[in-house]
Amino acid sequence: MGLLSLAIWTPIFFGVVLLALGRVDQAPMVRWIALVGSLVGLAVTVPLYTGFELSTAALQFVEKRPWIENFNIHYHLGVDGISLWLIPLTAFINVVVVVASWESITTRVNQYMGAFLILSGLMIGVFSAQDAMLFYVFFEATLIPMYLIIGIWGGPNKIYAAFKFFLYTLLGSLLMLVALIYLYTVSGGSFALADWYKLPLSGTAQTLLFFAFFAAFAVKVPMWPVHTWLPDVHVEAPTGGSAVLAAIMLKLGAYGFLRFSLPILPDASHEWAWLMIALSLIAVIYVGLVAMVQQDMKKLVAYSSVAHMGFVTLGFFVFSDLGVSGGIVQMIAHGFVSAAMFLGIGVLYDRVHSREIADYGGVVNTMPKFAAFALLFTMANCGLPGTAGFVGEWMVILAAVKANFWMGLLAASALIFGAAYSLWMYKRVYLGAAGNDNVKALIDLNPREFLVMAVLAVAVLFMGVYPKPFTDVMDASVAELLRHVAVSKLPQ
Repeated sequence: MGLLSLAIWTPIFFGVVLLALGRVDQAPMVRWIALVGSLVGLAVTVPLYTGFELSTAALQFVEKRPWIENFNIHYHLGVDGISLWLIPLTAFINVVVVVASWESITTRVNQYMGAFLILSGLMIGVFSAQDAMLFYVFFEATLIPMYLIIGIWGGPNKIYAAFKFFLYTLLGSLLMLVALIYLYTVSGGSFALADWYKLPLSGTAQTLLFFAFFAAFAVKVPMWPVHTWLPDVHVEAPTGGSAVLAAIMLKLGAYGFLRFSLPILPDASHEWAWLMIALSLIAVIYVGLVAMVQQDMKKLVAYSSVAHMGFVTLGFFVFSDLGVSGGIVQMIAHGFVSAAMFLGIGVLYDRVHSREIADYGGVVNTMPKFAAFALLFTMANCGLPGTAGFVGEWMVILAAVKANFWMGLLAASALIFGAAYSLWMYKRVYLGAAGNDNVKALIDLNPREFLVMAVLAVAVLFMGVYPKPFTDVMDASVAELLRHVAVSKLPQ
């Protein structure tokens, strides 16, 4: 078994072990099994980075075995510089969520932890798959544990939110399945992505396929205007569910654009780039304004996620090294920052059982350590230089300015809106005199919560101050992708 298979199946194995225990609520053993499983899952991803060859754009750590031979479907895994960092990021966030949920989940604990471990393995499978049908299986399978996490451990309207999440994402994916079957047919019976990259497709076929993939990936990102499921789901999801959804699951759609839309359909990608850029800028500006008027902290951060992911898709469709690399860096940075924001809201919710901004005020008086962490993460959410949130956004803005000054100016306005809604929320929740008796009774972070916040703070600061390890791995792969996208695939 190769490293990628270990990264996929180790957390899934531990998740299945937890589910096999039956319904267990308070046994400490359950939490420790989950923690060991998530830590081992993270450990097996480390050699992917340490053994990665920076100078080549070729797939590395490749595994290929027959799977469904009648249809020429293979268990084909591999990573390049585009997908490499997304795998340890997924495993890392899984560890953080297990530790963060240690005390807050008291019912069906083994099933909750098992669902997250299985989800982690499936998402790593999406980032590793080089066979289109294997990708589709992993892509769709991620819906099941997240649906259960929202529907069982969510808030008062959890069933509504779980159904909305499932239906939105499933309907988009059905069009992608049609596209995959068409490409399988015209490629002579191959699901290998490498074979599809060479197909000479007509302009009409490329356009139809582009929008079929758009239906699946845009909903997942989510892009405006198919983003409306996200705030409802975040509000109802448990804290861990919100953290994983924002930090990792939104990246599945953005990654799909890089792995399918751009390399398979380069002519359609160029032709419809104006639409992708327009939708991205609407997400960055309009959704940022919508975030400003939210009264629920989770909804505010959910809308800010839509705005931040707008930078990702904007960067991809500017078609420059700086833009695509900036989009990938933004995906990784948003993973750290959004997870930290949602877990911070979870710390307050565990104590006060409210996410309404009006129910707080002056939290710094009773929780000074937590308020300091919250300030760091809020600044990172604004894109403050020196934090992870700045690096990707700055790269995308520079790429946008080089392509078109006005497009860059509109993208840069997001930094103003981001500062407005993030800092205004911080002011109302944390600063001033203690707002009420609930705030006066708050107790600062315990050692477990402090550890979670500290680990995320280190990640946010390290990436902001020294992004070189993140950008170096993607240079060769991004250059090769753009070289490939620049070559027309129209029949000669």
